[in-house]
Amino acid sequence: MNSLKTYWKNYISAYQGLSHATWLLALVMFINQSGSMVLPFLGVYMTTVLDFSLKNAGIVLSTFGVGSILGSLVGGWLTDKFGSFKIQSFSLFLSIPFYLILPFFKSFETLCLSIFFLSFIKELFRPANSASVSYYAKPENLTRAFSLNRMALNLGYSIGPAIGGFLAAVSYNFLFYTNAVMSFFAGTLFIIYFKNRKGNTPEKVIADKAEQIIKTKSAYADRKFIFFSIFIAIYAFCFFQILNTLPLFYKNVALMNEKEVGLLMAFNGIVVFILEMALVHYAEKKFTLTANMIIGSLFCGAAFLVLIPSHLVVILYISIFLISISEILIMPFASTVAVNRSSPTNRGSYMGLNGISFSIAFVTSPLIGTFIAQNYGFTNLWVFNCVMILVATVGFYFVMKKM
Repeated sequence: MNSLKTYWKNYISAYQGLSHATWLLALVMFINQSGSMVLPFLGVYMTTVLDFSLKNAGIVLSTFGVGSILGSLVGGWLTDKFGSFKIQSFSLFLSIPFYLILPFFKSFETLCLSIFFLSFIKELFRPANSASVSYYAKPENLTRAFSLNRMALNLGYSIGPAIGGFLAAVSYNFLFYTNAVMSFFAGTLFIIYFKNRKGNTPEKVIADKAEQIIKTKSAYADRKFIFFSIFIAIYAFCFFQILNTLPLFYKNVALMNEKEVGLLMAFNGIVVFILEMALVHYAEKKFTLTANMIIGSLFCGAAFLVLIPSHLVVILYISIFLISISEILIMPFASTVAVNRSSPTNRGSYMGLNGISFSIAFVTSPLIGTFIAQNYGFTNLWVFNCVMILVATVGFYFVMKKM
């Protein structure tokens, strides 16, 4: 009972002090992510409906990653040049027609091209949104502001795949159309609330970062942050198996149907929604940034380790729970590292490079993951992931000591 009271106290405390703009950004993220049900089912859609091989499905999923890399790179640059409001609005509304026409592309070549452009437009949103969070949040609430945004993302992600599983059982086309509708609602709300709204750019923050601005004009000249981003990419390679090879594993090896896959994927969002704010609030008080990154990385390794001996349903849910805890500890603190290394004048490049780290994983994760699964089996893929997590964990330890 005492532990429950402590958790509830931490949960309530985590929300205190967050600005209205931070809450509205989270609401926009929730609405947009509630419609994001295409990607978790894209691999299953290609292998079952379009009869793609695992190899071709992996290549198509990798084009999503290529578009994400370019989108993050261009999005960071555009955010610094034109501001986060214009780039987020552009991304939300321009993605709508791509969702609507996606069901008409059924060949390997056309699907690669359409997925590439869709991911490019969508990924412009990430660095701009992250810059907005840091702009509207108070400095002392920064990590919790990122956590709230991610909690909204994961609440939407828990609803999206759950509904998507039922829609896919009727027709996969409904997934694409629903994504378009939710992007429209998210974009409309964003423009109504944030047009001409001022945020926080305290003079103290600018003064504190003045020396760093002189030393490092861009994230791409910050060697320590580049190494940190490389290890983030290695971690993300393993984590993003949740979006490509894991759904294929559930469908083809664990023999789950689309509804069961959707519910299992939704469990990830539910866990993050319930635990993230309180756990982040506790972790930022009790542990250093380095410790949180290391612990979070090891949880991801454990998520794949438990899949090696068994794929019983209870084991699948334990695995998703472990990877959810990993996500809670890694994602918001990785963003905090990026913000701490940046200043208001170069934040777009830092958030863009942070996004590129994850986008690289969007390329390598499905491409290498499906190759290993098809040629050597899913068990060997899980072993490979565990080794990669160890590399990332050791990397976080050494590079963050120097940061």
